[in-house]
Formats: sequence, C-alpha cells, structure tokens
Amino acid sequence: METFSSIECFVRSAEVGSFAEAARRLSLTPAAVGKSVAKLEARLGVRLFQRSTRSLTLTEAGQLFLGEVSASLHTIQNAVANLASAEGRPAGTLKVSMGTVFGRLYIVPLLGEFLRRFPAINPDWHFDNRQVDLIGQGFDAAIGGGFELPQGVVARKLTPAHRVLVASAEYLAGHEAIVEPDDLKRHDGILIRSPQTGRVRSWQLTSRTRQHSPLTLKPRMTMSDSEAACATATQGVGIALVSMPFAVGYLDAGTLQRVLPDWYVDDGNISIYYAEHKLLPGKTRAFVDFIIEQFAQQGLGQRFSAL
Repeated sequence: METFSSIECFVRSAEVGSFAEAARRLSLTPAAVGKSVAKLEARLGVRLFQRSTRSLTLTEAGQLFLGEVSASLHTIQNAVANLASAEGRPAGTLKVSMGTVFGRLYIVPLLGEFLRRFPAINPDWHFDNRQVDLIGQGFDAAIGGGFELPQGVVARKLTPAHRVLVASAEYLAGHEAIVEPDDLKRHDGILIRSPQTGRVRSWQLTSRTRQHSPLTLKPRMTMSDSEAACATATQGVGIALVSMPFAVGYLDAGTLQRVLPDWYVDDGNISIYYAEHKLLPGKTRAFVDFIIEQFAQQGLGQRFSAL
C-alpha cells in the first residue's frame, strides 16, 4: 500500500510539475510528497525527477515509468471510487467546467433533476469560457466548443456550434438592405473577441447550399461574450455574429432577427469532454449520460442548428 501511495504522489507531481501543487491536491504536505517520491526512487533504483529550486522535470526513466503506471493508477482509483459509491449508486464530488453564460442558461436548469436522480453526487461546477486542463486540473468533465482535444480526453457531441448574424428590426429598417454577404461591408458590426487569444477572428460564412463567403462587417465595437453582443444588438447599433445558443432566446422573443438567414458560420460542435478510462468513475458516467439524454429530449441540437 505504501508503494501505491508513492506511485500516486509521483503521478500527481508529474502531471502538475510541482511537489507543492501535488501535495495540495492530495491533501498532504510538500515534504511528505517529496519524501514519498524519494522512497519510490530508492526502491526502483533510478531517479524519476530532475529537481531544482524552480522546476521539477521528469528524467528519461521518469517519463518511461509514468507511461507505464499512469493509466493503471487511474483505473485502480476509479474502481475503488465506484465500489465506494453509496449503496452502489454514483457518489462523490463532481468537478465540471463549462462556459459562464451557456452553463447558466442550459446546464444549471438541469441540476435539480440530476440531484434527484443522483443524491450522493456533490456538484463542484466551475464557470469559465477558457479551456481547462481536464486531467492536470482534476476535472471530471467539461462542456464547451472549439477546444483542442488533448491526448487521453474524449468528446461526445451535444449540438452543432453554429453562429448567426442578428440585428434589431430598428437597425434593419434604418439601413441599406442586405441581400447577399457582400452587402455586409457597408454595415456596422458587433464583433466577438476570442476569450482565449483576445483577437477577433476572421469568419467565413457558409450557405445552405454550401457556398462560402468571407464576413466583411465594418468593426463598430468588439466584445468577448455572445450574450452581451445580443443585448447590444437589440439597441439598434449594428449587426452581431453570435452563437446560436445565445441568439435563440432573442429570436424567439422577436427582439432580434436573423440577417441573411440562409447563411451561417460553422464553428464545429459543442461537446462534453472527459478523460478516457477503461473504467470511468460512476459519477462521471452518470453526468455524461444525463447531459446527453437531456439535450436529446429537449431537442437542443435541432434548436441550436442554424439550418
């Protein structure tokens, strides 16, 4: 059991690159983690880390050992967690990351039903529009779109990530008619800045007949949030390119209208992400299956499609 504990300290330290951070996640002291790893090195007869006052890096032997034991450690931990679930039901703290507004609008309303089904699970939800390090930061799952898929992480599609052009009736009535994409270059744009890079992306419009055209709105203002862009567009100050999940409420209420309704931006998918394990923790499996079920039952995939 002491060797298992030492391996856990080694794997966590390798994942986060720090004895102190590994200790925080394991509820131990940095000294205890360092001592445990040193015992493991003595038992194996090799040095696993190169240590300095500022960094902790794996040796060649450490990299080889991490590749051998990491997956097995996670499988054992998941097996123990599943057996320890309350009366065989999914249990434990469920750490999930999701976009701030998307999570509030579409995931938070599902929380009550989720807890009724799985009362032994304790949600620990983090609202952030940036991609998290799912494994390194200890998340069980994440919901979002446009993320790179790191090794060891899988994605299940929830809905297409379409963006559409919207404006108020007031703006459209007071400006030149928009018949084709080239007409947009004479109109003020409410542009979205990427929260990851801080830059405004160059978008390409796609038509229902799969034609393509660059988006050529005049930059009038930039924002980092589609919900804020929708609220601004209702004031008649320009045309916004926004994600469908944020636009549908305004479109249903009639406060915004689609501009060039046969055109949209295809930005991939909104998916639920989780670490790939042969034995997925019961709490994670329950959450993933529940979210996929709810999105299907509510028809959100069709509702968020621009087609």
